[in-house]
Amino acid sequence: METNKRPMLYTSLLLSVLFLSFTASVLCQEVDDEREFDYIRGSEMGPERWGEIRPEWATCSTGEMQSPIDLLDARVKVTPRSAEINRLYRPTRAMLRNRGHDIELEWEDDSSRIQINGTEYILRQSHWHSPSEHTINGKRYDMELHMVHQSRDNQTAVIGLLYKIGKPNHFLSKLMNNIRLISETTLELDVGIINPSRIKMGGRKYYRYLGSLTTPPCTEGVIWTLNTQIGTVSEEQVSLLREAVHDHAEENARPLQRTNGRNMRLYAHMIKNRQE
Repeated sequence: METNKRPMLYTSLLLSVLFLSFTASVLCQEVDDEREFDYIRGSEMGPERWGEIRPEWATCSTGEMQSPIDLLDARVKVTPRSAEINRLYRPTRAMLRNRGHDIELEWEDDSSRIQINGTEYILRQSHWHSPSEHTINGKRYDMELHMVHQSRDNQTAVIGLLYKIGKPNHFLSKLMNNIRLISETTLELDVGIINPSRIKMGGRKYYRYLGSLTTPPCTEGVIWTLNTQIGTVSEEQVSLLREAVHDHAEENARPLQRTNGRNMRLYAHMIKNRQE
């Protein structure tokens, strides 16, 4: 009897470990099914209710390190130098997807990555919010791009870039026709080889703080890096992104969250491209 129980015990333990690993991985990801939540203030599925919709989304209501936040100079500690964010991005095949609550560009392999404090984070996807989710000294911008990276142990690091109305955004211009093709659909398109390094990150200063995903399940522990240099985007480009998604997500910015005394730093050394 004892010899029969041990294999069953080991199998049970293995399944438990695999289940927990899978669950941790799932909870780190943003929800793709936009039908389960929306951005309409006061609605049953609106931002104020996200934490009540599903048990695993409770952090959206109870979390103490939620994003986005206002990056107020009076609360930010200026740090003259820091270790660079080493960025190694390579041209990679990508899929463009209409998730209903945003337009997402997903890279298909692990060849593009960044390094923060000795940890490598693989570039998984980018998506757009309009208006911006983060604000600087109370000012909200016209668009915000999130470049979402994930480490081998499912930790998340996001680079955020802010934009104001002005000249067309060069990177977004390359995707305009494809975005029109998936407008108001649930389609996804293979858009071929896309070089993420074409997403320009100018300037030499950036904000850093510890926050969360800005959509359910609002997982915390996300390392946020926001470039202080404001890029430009045309009114046509912003309008297209808004029209492409469903009506309830034309303005897909989560309301500002409480800072709860978190450390926010302004670093004076920007992202560094790395060659291999």
